[in-house]
Amino acid sequence: MNGLPVFADTGGRMFVPALPTLVFIHGAQHDHFVWKPLVNRFADAGCNVLAVDLPGHGKSGGPPLSSIEALAEWLVAWLTKLGAGKTAPITLVGHSMGSLIALEAAARLKQVRHLVMVGTAIPMPVAPTLLDAARDNEPQAMALINRWLHSPRALRGAVGGHGLWLPAINLRIMERQPRGVLHNDLAACNAYRNGPAALSQIDCPVTIIAGTADRMTSVKAARRLAAQIQNAQLIELENVGHALMAEAPVAVCTAIAAALSL
Repeated sequence: MNGLPVFADTGGRMFVPALPTLVFIHGAQHDHFVWKPLVNRFADAGCNVLAVDLPGHGKSGGPPLSSIEALAEWLVAWLTKLGAGKTAPITLVGHSMGSLIALEAAARLKQVRHLVMVGTAIPMPVAPTLLDAARDNEPQAMALINRWLHSPRALRGAVGGHGLWLPAINLRIMERQPRGVLHNDLAACNAYRNGPAALSQIDCPVTIIAGTADRMTSVKAARRLAAQIQNAQLIELENVGHALMAEAPVAVCTAIAAALSL
């Protein structure tokens, strides 16, 4: 895209423009890997799966883009270049920052048949102390985020199974992003103000998935957002934190599959 590489996990299947496309959009300081539990499940459901790395994240090239609007424009241009949505509908699934990008893209791309917002809030303010730490002391900022991202159960190692400690896995994903990405992403979330206008421009069904133990985008914020959207369905996952796909992959998969009848 614009001479720069773009990586997307497809679950090992070739992209076929004639099939419906399910696009997964990661959050701040993350990449496609956070969607790994879901990618293979939906790649076997007769649709294209694209868990994309945003610019400057994971295996995608270029500098990170500095606003939610710019990221949405990039996503729409990339999907158009692929031919997604030309003859079959698109579903956008975004987590945290990715949910804002998905909303903005859905307002621009009329081929979107369903919007799924996971761990979301509009607006999505970021504490000044965290923004400062992301700029001046990334390790400290990542440690703070890693603590807030997970539910108390996950921090105790009580979820994940098979000897996996989810906070360690998440920290490794964050650590492999280039320096400066974290502050860029958090600042983009904090500055985003176009949510109400974007919501007024979409007419597709919206599914919101929230964790009741989310300390970054609270379930109360999800309830307020769902109340503002006519075609919204809110699914609450008990005792799950902001890292919904890691803490409750089966429940998130089930909620999305039910919403899309897959």
